[in-house]
Amino acid sequence: MYEGCVEIFCGNGRGKTSMALGKSIRSCSRGNSVVIIQFLKGRETGELSYLSNMNMDIKLFRFERSDKFYEELDECERAEQKANILNGLNFARKLLTTCECDLLVLDEILGVLDYGIVQTEDIIQLIVKGREEGMHMILTGRFMCDQLRPYVDSVTTVETEDLRA
Repeated sequence: MYEGCVEIFCGNGRGKTSMALGKSIRSCSRGNSVVIIQFLKGRETGELSYLSNMNMDIKLFRFERSDKFYEELDECERAEQKANILNGLNFARKLLTTCECDLLVLDEILGVLDYGIVQTEDIIQLIVKGREEGMHMILTGRFMCDQLRPYVDSVTTVETEDLRA
């Protein structure tokens, strides 16, 4: 694991969360502590329910309280979920300040940016703080805005190509 390294997993393909989880397990097996904060995941994902069966120092947090995906919510529900998402973001800031983990995974944080719940500057501030503290970070989501590119070490793009078309 590289201290202060920032990775992004993005693209329209499936598997970004699974890749982040694989990196988390690898990091944990090397004695590092891992925190995963999930955003915009209305329904529990199978790969993360597997974590409860493992005896590893990986902590998972989900601040949203709905079983629906964000885009399925009505206006009132979205307002409530936005508050929950911002609580998750504040928790991430706290982790970066207190250095409570070696690897911080912000799963679907780029989607939070896409929905306009946070601004690009908010994500940049998280990345800069993580670097200052020497924390390894992984951010996932469908789209990565170009403004983040100067602040990250690597971008892995997962694409799906429909070969039956």
